[in-house]
Amino acid sequence: MLKKERQAYILHQVNLHNKVLSSLLSHEIRVSEDTIRRDLQELSEEGKLIKVHGGALSHSFNDVSYSGLSVYSQDQKRIIGEKAAALIQNGMFVLTSGGTTIIEMARALPPSLRATFISGSIPAILEYMQHPNIEVIMIGDRVSKNAKITIGAEAIAKIRNINADLCFLGINAIDIKRGTTENDWEIAQLKKIMIDSSKKVVCCTISEKINTLQPIHICNIADIDILITELPPDAPVLKPYIDAGIQVL
Repeated sequence: MLKKERQAYILHQVNLHNKVLSSLLSHEIRVSEDTIRRDLQELSEEGKLIKVHGGALSHSFNDVSYSGLSVYSQDQKRIIGEKAAALIQNGMFVLTSGGTTIIEMARALPPSLRATFISGSIPAILEYMQHPNIEVIMIGDRVSKNAKITIGAEAIAKIRNINADLCFLGINAIDIKRGTTENDWEIAQLKKIMIDSSKKVVCCTISEKINTLQPIHICNIADIDILITELPPDAPVLKPYIDAGIQVL
């Protein structure tokens, strides 16, 4: 693979998954980690990503405001957000992860909605607080500077005491055999507890992440109640998930 092709692949993976690990890229592209680190440094100097220890972040992942100027596939995420918002009814307790797709859901909530939203995502909390009739509960105390979300034992302990009507997860990768997967250990642990603390689990993802894998397992396909993408439900790529008993929107 030529250098230009390699860096294009790296940049695509960063934008798609928000975060990449040098070790995983090295394995996928079959080059040394030193080569990956040099590529990340060059891309960082060009302003195309943010180099961090062990990998890199997308600019949208590092932006608390999610202004939309650097959000990957924002039009598709807006469609997903509108579908997700339509599931929420008055009086519900709603548990959400973070991510740009969840932000689009927050922006699509109707002004008349009266519900309680629980999250550790700082960008999501900021969006919910702008809504006139939503109650907001923030969980946790220790904040991941990269993901802009509360993590750790206290966040997990608080989530365990919640019995949410709906849990909305922005997911990093989903595969019919391997379920949902993540590339951040602490965020994966949070999502596992969120699933256990909710009556229904809704996974939100752009279709490009379907049939992809990340290194850390979150849940099996059987744990998902609803899958939302920007595609129509009868899209061929979604059929295995429908056959598995998931409601696809």
